[in-house]
Amino acid sequence: MNSNKGITLIELLTVVVIVGILAAIAIPVYTNYVQRARRADGKTGLEQLRASQEMFRAERGSYSTDLAQLATSWGVPPNPGDYNLVFIVSNANSFTAQAQPSTARQTSDGSLIINQNGTKWNCPDNAPCAPSNENTYPNGKWAK
Repeated sequence: MNSNKGITLIELLTVVVIVGILAAIAIPVYTNYVQRARRADGKTGLEQLRASQEMFRAERGSYSTDLAQLATSWGVPPNPGDYNLVFIVSNANSFTAQAQPSTARQTSDGSLIINQNGTKWNCPDNAPCAPSNENTYPNGKWAK
């Protein structure tokens, strides 16, 4: 009796198919996880901006309309991670700030928005949008 050692082509193809299936499942899950991790930079930047605005208002009686002033005086990062912070509305009595994705790898995630009341919502693209029931905290991307 001859004893052949090694693997057959069928066994090799079976292993390749199994590895392919595992990769097809794992890669999108990993990509989604990384995108959520990057989103944390935008969330943190907006929360810092809101806190700085409240400190500014406590000292001066109104909100700042200058993001650069908040960055230098209060340490708000204007570009946290893969996001840029911008004011959509900014006057003495109210503000709405948006974290817009600044890199291609984060663009599909959309933008995050916060206002002076602490209301948080997200938009599917980088355009400003009003809060609605389906995209406000805690159901939106702020909760993830």
